[in-house]
Amino acid sequence: MSRSPSESLSQDAVFDILSNARRRFVLYYLREREEPVELGELAREIAAWENDTTVEKLTKQQRKRVYVSLYQTHIQKLAEAGIVDYDKDTGMVQLANGASQIGAYLSVEKDQEERTRWQEYYIVLAAVSGVLYALVALDVVIFGLVSELQIGLAIVIAFGSLAALHYVSSRRSETEIPAEALIRNR
Repeated sequence: MSRSPSESLSQDAVFDILSNARRRFVLYYLREREEPVELGELAREIAAWENDTTVEKLTKQQRKRVYVSLYQTHIQKLAEAGIVDYDKDTGMVQLANGASQIGAYLSVEKDQEERTRWQEYYIVLAAVSGVLYALVALDVVIFGLVSELQIGLAIVIAFGSLAALHYVSSRRSETEIPAEALIRNR
């Protein structure tokens, strides 16, 4: 039985769907293509990924094993969840509206943006700290009133505070599936 578009998937249902690498590969490939794909083509691509080879170098057995698995199990499960549409007559598979419900779990861009943002924070803090320390060490105007020990302590506290914020932020996002565990790049 297929879900209606208005029904949302529970977190457990999403985890169940994403628990299988072949289903993750299906979702990734369909997201990249953004158009209907013939089941045989999908099976060949996934078989190539799973066997770390090219589509041209696949054996008949490798292709068949993935095709049968997709046809009998995985596409049906994704279709029942409302994540893909599968036309049995034409053999075409495409993402359905329900796929948007699992998009957050497959978002590589979000993870990359967050990593980049924290790197930028550390770089800015290091640059500001270096300038402040140099101004204190060189006794420049008002900075001459601060000792090197005091500025050093302030820098250590600033880095410690930033590291604590980073830790809390990363612990909060650990409830999500990391993109590296969901998607294997080509």
